[in-house]
Order: sequence, then structure tokens, then C-alpha cells
Amino acid sequence: MRHPAGSSGSRGVARSAPFLLLSIRGEDEAADDEYRAMMRFAGVDTAGMHRIRLTHEPLGRIDLADYSGVILGGGPYNVSDLADAKSQTQRRAEAELLDLLARIVDEDFPFLGCCYGVGTLGSVIGARIDRTYPEPVGGVSVTVTAEGRDDDLFADVPDVFDAYGGHKEGASSLPAEAVRLASSPDCPVQAFRVGRNVYATQFHPELDLDGLITRINVYKNHGYFPPESAESLKTAARQWDVRYPPKILKRFADKYARRG
Repeated sequence: MRHPAGSSGSRGVARSAPFLLLSIRGEDEAADDEYRAMMRFAGVDTAGMHRIRLTHEPLGRIDLADYSGVILGGGPYNVSDLADAKSQTQRRAEAELLDLLARIVDEDFPFLGCCYGVGTLGSVIGARIDRTYPEPVGGVSVTVTAEGRDDDLFADVPDVFDAYGGHKEGASSLPAEAVRLASSPDCPVQAFRVGRNVYATQFHPELDLDGLITRINVYKNHGYFPPESAESLKTAARQWDVRYPPKILKRFADKYARRG
């Protein structure tokens, strides 16, 4: 059983149970930037967000009662990758994640999956995950659905807002029990919810301009875009007003933070 850092704090001092961030980024620069962004926009510190880098260690047995919620970051993995193209680390991490997500869905435990969350959570609930609706790295215009307008996580964003994304796979269809919360012109499923507390977004709620530039630098040779286009992508990204996605992450943290 994993116990979050700082969970054995001083007696008599009530603390919020931390969130658990699961990372699939093997590159230190991108992984650490993601962690800092998640904490900053969620309004917590390292005591409030425990991280497990699945590229560096097995997940182990997670006691969900130790945490306020689970957040899954994005990265270079795709569940739709051909089996023989997946590294041993990806196969192990993916198997662990799908097992944990099955428990999370079964218990309706607070979860927010960012980008890779659509593929993993979608696979668990029977969504069609494929490469029909990829989007290039950069800005995307996200439209909130009528159902999303009634969802607590989207309460602080307008009907249409700018976000950053970039993905090879997505959900081309959702099962009846999933609620579609947002879409974009080139990707019909930008966010969805299962039950009352389990969420996935295709866009990155933790990503601002500085974070996107970091990821462009780190992943320019990972097949998301021609390496020689990196600087033009950075220039184009500056034209987008990405102020609202972090509010979704903050809403998730505020809604589910509980006393430990």
C-alpha cells in the first residue's frame, strides 16, 4: 500500500489528504514542469500532491482512501499504439493504470485524466479510442456542451475558450453512460465525465504558454510535428488566450480536497 508523503504529520494537526499525480513522462524536464504546473494551478504544494512517475517505478497497490483524488498527466503514450511498438515500460504502466482506473470508475472516486486520460479512461468504459480525430500541438478552441454547462468543473469558463493540446489519439465515440462535456472543431470529445466524479479532458488544463514551450522543446523529435517547425509553433501558440483551462483544474482540486 502506498502512503502519501507527509501523511504521518504532527498529531492533532488536520491536513487535507493529498492528491495523487500519476506521470508517464520519462523526461525529467517535462515531468518536473508538469508537476510544478499541476501544483501551482491546483493551489497545493508537494505535501498536497504526491507524485508517482510510472516511467521510473511500478505503481504498486494504491489505497484510494489515502488521497483526495487522482490526476493523470499526459505524455507520449497512446493506448492505440500497436502492441509491438509499445515498450516494456509502457505496457507495464498501461496495465497498472487500466487496473486502477477500473477501481476508480467502480468506486466513482475523484479522478481527472489530462489528454492520456481520454485514452485510458475511455478504454476502461468501452469508448472507441482511435486516431480519427488527432489535433496538432498548439491552441484549440473548446466549446462547452449543454451538459458541460451544468457541470461544476466548467462553472468558471465561458461557452467557448482557448486551450492548449496536441494528441495522436482520441475518443471517436462514447458509451451511453459517459457524459460529453466539451468538444472542438476537429475533435468531438474534448472532455467527458463518468458517474459523478470521474473526468477526462483531451486538452491540458495544467498547460500555459511557458509549459507548452517546454514541451515543444522536449518532444520535438517524438513525431507530434516536424522538428523544424518548433519555433513557428511557439510563435503561433502566443496568439491564444489560454486563461481558463487552469480554472478547471482548480475547481477539481477545490471540490475534492478533503481533510486527512
